[in-house]
Amino acid sequence: MPRLSLYILRQLAGPMALFTFLLTAVIWLSQSMKLLDLIINRGQSAPVFLYLTLLILPQLLVIILPIAFFAGALQGLHRLNAESELVVMSAAGYSRAQLAVPVMAAAAAVMILVYLCNMFLMPLGQRLMKDKVVDIRADIGAAVLNAGEFNTPADGLTVFIHDSTPDGHFRGILVHDSSDAKHPVTYLAKSGFLVQTPAGVRLVLYDGTIEQVSNQGAQLAVLKFKRYPFDLDQFASPPGDRQRHAEERYLPELFWPNLKSDPGRRYAKTYFAEAHNRISEPLYCLAFALIALAAVTRGRRARGAYALRLSVASAAAGAIRILGYGALGLAGRNSIYVAALYLIPLLACLAAILELKGVDLFARLRPLPAPEPEPAQ
Repeated sequence: MPRLSLYILRQLAGPMALFTFLLTAVIWLSQSMKLLDLIINRGQSAPVFLYLTLLILPQLLVIILPIAFFAGALQGLHRLNAESELVVMSAAGYSRAQLAVPVMAAAAAVMILVYLCNMFLMPLGQRLMKDKVVDIRADIGAAVLNAGEFNTPADGLTVFIHDSTPDGHFRGILVHDSSDAKHPVTYLAKSGFLVQTPAGVRLVLYDGTIEQVSNQGAQLAVLKFKRYPFDLDQFASPPGDRQRHAEERYLPELFWPNLKSDPGRRYAKTYFAEAHNRISEPLYCLAFALIALAAVTRGRRARGAYALRLSVASAAAGAIRILGYGALGLAGRNSIYVAALYLIPLLACLAAILELKGVDLFARLRPLPAPEPEPAQ
């Protein structure tokens, strides 16, 4: 690649990296807030929260990278044009085709990153994250560690701990077991602590009472104890095979899913559409590169006309991407619309190429100029 092309590539890389960082930071922060409530309520640590939020990044980058590339390419080319560098290059014999080489090279690099996220990093990250979330929700022991609150980690179980000490001991414990609605049991203890045994998690209670109501509330039985291990694992969700969502599956698993139950082939259609979306989604990088080139290098150089071209290009890129998401929703219900996932970015590429070649696609949409009045005789 000539030195001038490398210079243009460097001018595009800076805005692209900046837009990628800003968009990723904003969207990553909004998405991580959904996990914050789970982490706090289940007593998880900050490293676990950071680990889960990092696993979200590949899914976000699939959406952000093409948009950030378009914004960065448009900004970079606009700066070169505003500082008259493109005019100097053109006067020196640097053609429009040569200018397209670094822009398309940047688009190819972003395409590779999107393919990497789509085919490997996103399903891996989503799979690890969902498995970790399931483990956190199943961890009954961590769910009862919030002191000063009534915790309901599972149906039929309520736990209250007055306070806890730095060494992991609890003071003032109430456990209400209503799994048997006819015979609810309440455990009151002065102290206790959690212990992991080979048989599961146990809340060991000291110096307390067991109160059980019978005869529809007419009789109360109270039993004192010095030490009582309360089984928390009996309230944990039973382990089982979880059906993977579309974003957790690799490409072969989307094309050939092993589904035990799929009435009406609803899941199979969704997976099939998701597979083709992962293949076609990086094509938007090519479309966005060509649209940015056409917006900056074609048309009149008047300030108003140039600003209008940039605005129209931005609106067109946004509309194309929204159409792609709409086509994905239609393809998930009817597989015949899968072709639209490829046609939308390819037609956008074709329209941008025609515009670069000087074909006025909207000539027929413009009103004809009014005829000049005949001179008076």
